Amino acid sequence: MISSVNLYSNIKGEINRFLTSFYDTDLEIYNSLKWEKQYNNPVEIADIVGAFIDNCENYDVHMWISLDNGVYINITEKNANDVIKYLYERYPY
Repeated sequence: MISSVNLYSNIKGEINRFLTSFYDTDLEIYNSLKWEKQYNNPVEIADIVGAFIDNCENYDVHMWISLDNGVYINITEKNANDVIKYLYERYPY
């Protein structure tokens, strides 16, 4: 099962600003209002979820993750820590 992170925004260039900060390089996706990355190891999602929550007030970006086919979780300030804990509990290796 491949897990994924999906980012959405209503402002062109906003996802690029967030990802440029996260990856420390310009991804040049200025006009895109959505972005998706797939992960073979779901634990790797914890890094981007943490960065997203630490900086959510600086960007108009929304995050959804999928760990199971067809099931999406909206990442918010209220559930981010629980989602990160769940990732490490469900995928301990």
